Amino acid sequence: MNRSRLWYSGPAESWKQGLPIGNGRIGAVIHGGIEQETWSMTEITYWSGKTERIQGIGGGKADLERMRESFFQGDFNEGDRLAKLALQPKKGNFGTNLSVCDVILRFDQPGEQLVRELSLEEALAQVSYQTAGGQMRRETFATHAEGVVVSRISGSEAGSVSFALSVTGRTNSFTSAALDGDTVVFQGQATEDIHSDGTCGVFCEGRIMIVAKGGSVQSTADGIEVSHADEAVIYFTVNTDYGQVDSHWRTAGDSQIKAAADKGYEILKQEHIADYRELYGRASIQLDDSDSDTIPTNERIKRLRSGQQEDPGLIVLFFQYGRYLTIAGTREDSPLPLHLQGLWNDGEANRMAWSCDYHLDINTQMNYYPVEISNLAECHVPLMNYIERLSVAGRLAAQDFYGCEGWVAHVFSNAWGFAAPGWETGWGLNVTGGLWIATHLKEHYEYGLDRSFLTKQAYPVLKEAAAFFLDYMIVHPSLGWLVTGPSNSPENSFYSGKQEEGAQQLSMGPTMDQQLVRDLFTFCLEAAELLQTDLELQKKLKHAIALLPPLMIGKRGQLQEWLEDYEEAQPEHRHLAHTYALYPSSQITPLATPELSAAVKQTLLGRMQTDELEDIEFTAVLFATGFSRLYEGDRALKHINHLIGELCFDNLLTYSKAGVAGAETNIFVIDGNYGGTAAVADLLLQSSAGEINLLPALPSTWPTGSFQGLRAKGNAEVDVRWENGALVEATIRAFSEGNTIIRRGDQSVAITLSPGQVYTLDRQLNVVQGQVEARS
Repeated sequence: MNRSRLWYSGPAESWKQGLPIGNGRIGAVIHGGIEQETWSMTEITYWSGKTERIQGIGGGKADLERMRESFFQGDFNEGDRLAKLALQPKKGNFGTNLSVCDVILRFDQPGEQLVRELSLEEALAQVSYQTAGGQMRRETFATHAEGVVVSRISGSEAGSVSFALSVTGRTNSFTSAALDGDTVVFQGQATEDIHSDGTCGVFCEGRIMIVAKGGSVQSTADGIEVSHADEAVIYFTVNTDYGQVDSHWRTAGDSQIKAAADKGYEILKQEHIADYRELYGRASIQLDDSDSDTIPTNERIKRLRSGQQEDPGLIVLFFQYGRYLTIAGTREDSPLPLHLQGLWNDGEANRMAWSCDYHLDINTQMNYYPVEISNLAECHVPLMNYIERLSVAGRLAAQDFYGCEGWVAHVFSNAWGFAAPGWETGWGLNVTGGLWIATHLKEHYEYGLDRSFLTKQAYPVLKEAAAFFLDYMIVHPSLGWLVTGPSNSPENSFYSGKQEEGAQQLSMGPTMDQQLVRDLFTFCLEAAELLQTDLELQKKLKHAIALLPPLMIGKRGQLQEWLEDYEEAQPEHRHLAHTYALYPSSQITPLATPELSAAVKQTLLGRMQTDELEDIEFTAVLFATGFSRLYEGDRALKHINHLIGELCFDNLLTYSKAGVAGAETNIFVIDGNYGGTAAVADLLLQSSAGEINLLPALPSTWPTGSFQGLRAKGNAEVDVRWENGALVEATIRAFSEGNTIIRRGDQSVAITLSPGQVYTLDRQLNVVQGQVEARS
């Protein structure tokens, strides 16, 4: 029995039960049953909209000064009014990612004993069932190696394969035509009229070809028909003009299809599995489990939801599914990073006037939370490249809206590098949105310690972000601290006075801004010192760091979310932005900052006690990672179980509940999958500069288990085995030099790591193999 699989004994009635595949550029969700199967096809660059410069009104620092004067005087309404005038520009063709088309397969032979499954070990979606003519099987994958989607349909009896294939566009601008009897060629444009004017967007061209053994293949009015073949192989590809400088993209599909067909199905499958496993096989988790993998995945989710029993195997499956979705969704050469629905897109977000864009106030960040710790660092690269491009567009936004040096981006961005403030000041003026996503450059470096990456990409981009905040920030006239503003704490609100005076969202110096700026300035200072460069900047950074506000504890014992101890207008709010200092940052830890740790715990508990809590996927992750960083594994696991049991469709894709942020139905948002994967790993391994913490938040219901291949900051890999809740053995594989402290509970040992060395530690953290330096 393959435990690393999602499987079902019935049809997928809709997209939300379908199985996702992808190669980092092309995605498909496969749904249906015996008599019909639909592939909902997506492409990461298939965006409506276009590049546009959103102009400010030109007031720059003079406008900022007037706004800030109002906020400093406590006149929040006037400050907000001025901000709306200067920092709420009219938007144009922002756009959204759109679905490309549906490929529909129709079979005229009924059957029974249907089994659908997605193998995480091989990245294969499979369907099997019994007919009067024997056993039928469909097997589909998206190969990164060749850039195509491939499917083989076969039967146990000769001549048993008959079906019709058609293709339907998902936008108004779509045409298709049969070619040479065995091929469909289609063209489309990503157009919609909610986020753009309905005329602008990326163009695509694709091909679908069928190669059959035996029987016949012929074109029809709306596609291709296969009759009485022994087997048939379908090849699909699509390309777009996004970022292209000539028309070669139009003919790329023809050569891709021909190259794939020349290799044939078996070779393509072997190459696909080898390419995929090189990434997937790096990390794994084992927990004591029953035979629950013999139960269909949707039934396991229902059992977890009903609280019938713990299912550690389902947690492991969810973890590896998140890694699978990472590899399927974002590869080193992907032209764009994961959006709100990853690589996939069911069309619901755009229908409800949401957008499959880059939300920079938690969602895009969370998409990439697991990549480093789960040993998929290459999958981080598309985000690194996107941030660099965003910083270029952000220089114009810094000039246009603030009259400042450096670069800035706010709440939302798109395929075109949108960096201006969002649509409403209440949530659109998160002035550190671009900085928050840019901290992934810092994260990528701290895990890999790649000096070339630091020199060429991370430091230059973050240095320009620091230049903006050094120019933009102001010393608070009464407190003497260096603060941002006007800005908001995503996407929350507060009462500055009496409730009847109304809620406010803009203020000076919200806590999360200060946390992000502290990490930025500290990292840039350390990088400049390491690279022995920018001495004048180093001086400015040291001076600025000394003026940043401290993290403060409010009257309820909570971590303050704003510079003043305001009352929350929405205690049930879904965002917990100011807990960034706990996770993913390490500004708050139980050992180094116990008082602040107690305060952030009070923040988490206070939010949980609200009956009207906005219960959505990323909030469950924030609770899980928060309690994990507080070493409360049982509490953290409760929220991971809640995420899987209450906030996942049958296909284990996470969703935001209807009613939250205007959602009309439960709507697929993939950050819960990725964030949940990171949360599981965080229970077992945490690291910061110079420290590796083993089993820091091990749940009591996981008494025995092991993991292999999780990564720690400092460019190391870690394996751990434990029994009865106690460490048995740990292995550290070092790939860079460095001094680190290995910690397990109250025990710790200092080790000097050398590249290529393997360090094995016993249950008392004695190094039984490798080199150890005694701790003073």
